Amino acid sequence: SFNTAFRAGGVMGYSLCGLGLLVLYAVCVAYNSVFNFDAEDLDSRRALFECVAGFGLGGSSIALFGRVGGGIYTKAADVGADLAGKVVSGIPEDDPRNPATIADNVGDNVGD
Repeated sequence: SFNTAFRAGGVMGYSLCGLGLLVLYAVCVAYNSVFNFDAEDLDSRRALFECVAGFGLGGSSIALFGRVGGGIYTKAADVGADLAGKVVSGIPEDDPRNPATIADNVGDNVGD
């Protein structure tokens, strides 16, 4: 099962990088068709790189908010696991009989 997960992760990583490069190429072509950048002009190349840097900044912002959002969902799973285990079933927090122990441990790593 590790080999399958490792290969699937590799395929997903290559797919993500490939799609990112494809979109970056499409952005460069679209900006070049709209603004008519000249390959020999230094100011024109600088303007194109500023557009590409803005594209990268947007991608970084989306990744940051995705991470924060994932943390919020993880904390919600942690609280749900605590309520289901301790309050409803009356078993300790990290008891193996609690099916939500994994979600609880992941939520604890995010921070209690």
